[in-house]
Amino acid sequence: MQLDIRLFAGLAERLQTSVLPLSVEGESITADGLKQKLTELYPEAAAQISVSFVAVNQNYAPGDALITEGDEVALIPPVSGGDGNSSVQEASADGLYCITDQPLSVDEVTSKVLDDNHGATLSFVGTTREMTGEQRTVHLEYDAYIPMALAQLELIGREIAERWPGTRCAISHRIGTVDVKEISVIIAVSTGHREACYEASRYAIEKLKQSVPIWKKEIWEDGSEWKGHQKGPWDPTLPPPSKKSSLIIHIFLANIDFKTIGSNLNNEVTISFESSCHGITAR
Repeated sequence: MQLDIRLFAGLAERLQTSVLPLSVEGESITADGLKQKLTELYPEAAAQISVSFVAVNQNYAPGDALITEGDEVALIPPVSGGDGNSSVQEASADGLYCITDQPLSVDEVTSKVLDDNHGATLSFVGTTREMTGEQRTVHLEYDAYIPMALAQLELIGREIAERWPGTRCAISHRIGTVDVKEISVIIAVSTGHREACYEASRYAIEKLKQSVPIWKKEIWEDGSEWKGHQKGPWDPTLPPPSKKSSLIIHIFLANIDFKTIGSNLNNEVTISFESSCHGITAR
């Protein structure tokens, strides 16, 4: 069986190709088996291969998924980085989701979600910052697996519509070179009320950072590096990380009346009591 494996970002750079031909014995191989075979053939890229996910026909594949001849196969490193010189403008059929190497317009993206019956509209704008700690960024370069990235953006939109019915969402992401202060991503959301608008916007950016195959390369004055948003094990098939904080209060009292209130993003905890000496943990 003959497969062509699409590579991106740091993996493509390390192996010096964007398409890797691979001969496999038999009529199929599992996603985990493919990664193992690639690790054996290319030990110099073993660390990057091990943390990457296999995508089959533009969908993330579990380890036991079977790959057969004719499948579109890609190895997806932890997302967030790349560059490109030709003009690119790819959009979903409804025009709500777009990947382009041209400058992004907040007004243009936001106009796609405006609704007469919505009282809240929120636009999240991601830009290139100059300083990260002591490191000065000259510019960023973004690369993308465009067909799958668009499909994942549309999936985010569907998930938002399911979680917050009636919500409208549009997302545009830049690829290629993005200079300091220039916009790399715009997420526009509109809802009937502001609370759902904030929640849906946050969900969109967290999910995008986790699962959309777009990669970022930081170009510094003295070097460069591909960046992955995640730290530690990466699984793009999981729900996005929750931003809810869990408040833990340890209270030790001696013959006093006491009342304390703690809060996180979505709830409030109130504790009232009289005590001579207690140790209490409240969540």
